[in-house]
Amino acid sequence: MEDYHKPDHQTVQALRNLANRLRINSIKATTAAGSGHPTSCCSVAEIMSVVFFHTMKYRPEEPRNPNNDRFVLSKGHAAPALYAVWAETGYLKENELLNLRKVDSVLEGHPVPRQQFVDVATGSLGQGLGAACGMAYTGKYFDEASYRVFCLLGDGELSEGSVWEAMAFASYYQLDNLVAILDINRLGQSDPAPLQHHVEKYQRRCEAFGWHAVIADGHSVEELCEVLGQARHRPLAIIAKTVKGKGIQAAEDKMGWHGKPLPKDVADGVIKELQSRMVSCSKRLYPSPPGEDAAPVSLRDVRMPSAPSYRPGEKVATRKAYGAALAKLGRHNQHVVALDGDAENSTFSELFKNEHPDRYVACYIAEQNMVSVATGCAVRDRNVVFAGTFATFFSRAYDQLRTAAVSESNVNLCGSHCGVSVGEDGPSQMGLEDLALFRALPGATVFYPSDGVSAEKAVELAANTKGLCFIRTSRPENNIIYNCNEDFHVGQAKVVYKTNDDHVTVIGAGVTLHEALAAAEHLKKERIHIRVIDPFTVKPLDAKTIIDNARATRGRIITVEDHYYEGGLGEAVCSAVVNESGFGVHRLAVSQVPRSGKPHELLQIFGIGRDAIVQAVRKVLSGASNSK
Repeated sequence: MEDYHKPDHQTVQALRNLANRLRINSIKATTAAGSGHPTSCCSVAEIMSVVFFHTMKYRPEEPRNPNNDRFVLSKGHAAPALYAVWAETGYLKENELLNLRKVDSVLEGHPVPRQQFVDVATGSLGQGLGAACGMAYTGKYFDEASYRVFCLLGDGELSEGSVWEAMAFASYYQLDNLVAILDINRLGQSDPAPLQHHVEKYQRRCEAFGWHAVIADGHSVEELCEVLGQARHRPLAIIAKTVKGKGIQAAEDKMGWHGKPLPKDVADGVIKELQSRMVSCSKRLYPSPPGEDAAPVSLRDVRMPSAPSYRPGEKVATRKAYGAALAKLGRHNQHVVALDGDAENSTFSELFKNEHPDRYVACYIAEQNMVSVATGCAVRDRNVVFAGTFATFFSRAYDQLRTAAVSESNVNLCGSHCGVSVGEDGPSQMGLEDLALFRALPGATVFYPSDGVSAEKAVELAANTKGLCFIRTSRPENNIIYNCNEDFHVGQAKVVYKTNDDHVTVIGAGVTLHEALAAAEHLKKERIHIRVIDPFTVKPLDAKTIIDNARATRGRIITVEDHYYEGGLGEAVCSAVVNESGFGVHRLAVSQVPRSGKPHELLQIFGIGRDAIVQAVRKVLSGASNSK
């Protein structure tokens, strides 16, 4: 208890009063909105009161001050209580709370970073603690600062495996600057939580994951002050036993009230009752200021120290070029950090790890948590974050990825081992839906480099591109096709093969770009000329370059991709040319679940290799000839 100072009577009463004001304002806001979760707000009122006005150190007028303690509301449906807190600090005006959930209000139904006091979006349950881990890791190991991170979870979300991935991560890295507060209010949305009020079981589970776990009465400000003031040697979990709907007599500990606002007449009566419980107290509570030990960070213009050094004709896998580029970028900027999911010797992020071990975070085989940690590491622009694994394994973290997009997070993901060109490892290892997944994310940028030079440029561009970025890399070694002084831009395609008499435009990326170039050489012997385009970014797609060049080939386009038909390069090209008259797109893609085999065998079997491209060109030209 070395950090604990027992609050005086006036402070205790002020915290109790404040908790009831949080209840009142949460009820007012949700009743005015006609929707929301007042009972979920009421169970955390004392917790929020003590955390924000007795424990956390921050400057309320500067919610994103880098020195501030951080707070993550993982149970995002209790957002009105968070907004009520910021009204108490004076950052929000109290009457703004009545605009909750209105289309012209920043106070949305769940927290989003449009609100300056919110770092990451929450509401899809089970993700807040992972993001808090990323913030705490940054604070302890990168910033080496004194700020702490607090995360409030509901008991319903403790059924999510991602919570326990985060628990394991925090324990392994001894994040003693992290506090998780579990609101054990017993009731979920449609059923009681599995463990209900068996708080000792929650305690044993947290202890089994290596946390210091303490049970507290979640409605006792004295107990909460005491447990939050405990000495810190490990991550701290506070198992707070609470009552859902506390203070709303008709709803206390009763099913059927989740996500239901109180009718106006009921709300008025409850508010009068809560006001009557408040005792006159002259003490005004203010948060303590933080330490000033988080050094300023500038992430502007994160550039490579030199051009790529590959030689034309040299063979290199884009996955290896990614790792080399990441290590190179890390040499030039100390804020570049890399995460990986125990695949660093396959994604080649081990090259970064070997050079910059203090900026490498092993997340092990827990991809959901890795994405959440990456999101947490990126908040408040403290780091340039890259996270890698096999492309296909990002599918299990898709909820975390979409939350990162909602959070407007600047996180860069690299997915290696895409497509059937993975070869013998078989379909479970082949990323064949990843382009569709990442293209669907709002604001995402999707890079698909085809050689070592473009892979290095993709890493540099991703580091300087706002929003979520995905770099798709391949396993096979392919020729370097670009000069090292080649200039690349987001949304700018490259015409890599052309003549003055081209008959068809072929668009490939990664492995299939090289197959298209081989097909072009073969067809040239038959005096059939094709134009070959490398899109470089699949999102945004360079529609102008594609359309302009396809016009030169009378609108004849063939797309070829190491990906399923749905959502990939072909569909992106179709969307780009849909309004162009006289254009036709013939698509080559993987049409079924593949199997193990040699990469060249699989490219042939699934119709995306050079022979298939040659046949497709002949078919397109034959069809054009027959239609005359």
